Amino acid sequence: MVKRFVFFAALAAVAALAHAATMEDEVRAVFEKYIAIQNAHDLKSMRGLLADSPDLLWISRGKPIWGREAALKSLEERYKGTWRIEVDRKELRIISVSRRVAQVYAPTQLTVGDPGADPAKARLYINLVMVKKPEGWQIVSILPILVPPQ
Repeated sequence: MVKRFVFFAALAAVAALAHAATMEDEVRAVFEKYIAIQNAHDLKSMRGLLADSPDLLWISRGKPIWGREAALKSLEERYKGTWRIEVDRKELRIISVSRRVAQVYAPTQLTVGDPGADPAKARLYINLVMVKKPEGWQIVSILPILVPPQ
């Protein structure tokens, strides 16, 4: 009886570890796609990554942007100028909140500028929350935190 219990406990632990690795890999792949889409200024592809919800939240320049359509409209304006994200992949972390919710922490450098203007660089800690839906992982919130110059 004890051997059986130990066997099933070990089996459950292995299954949990396999799920965690799979979840982390899936979320990391979606985040990498998110960065590539941002850098390509590809609004059509971005639409599929952002949750179609009025509760989607993106804090941008200190102001909340609610909903996918408002976020896409803001990105459309930003994409007219310089907009490039570089991630410090050594420091990237995926945090499992639950089986269907993950947080991504990504130290980044954002290069941004209006059309024709010299771009500026800023260090940010990007925090994303993703939810696994039937169509796959989608972003439900984006919270960038500005890192003060040192």
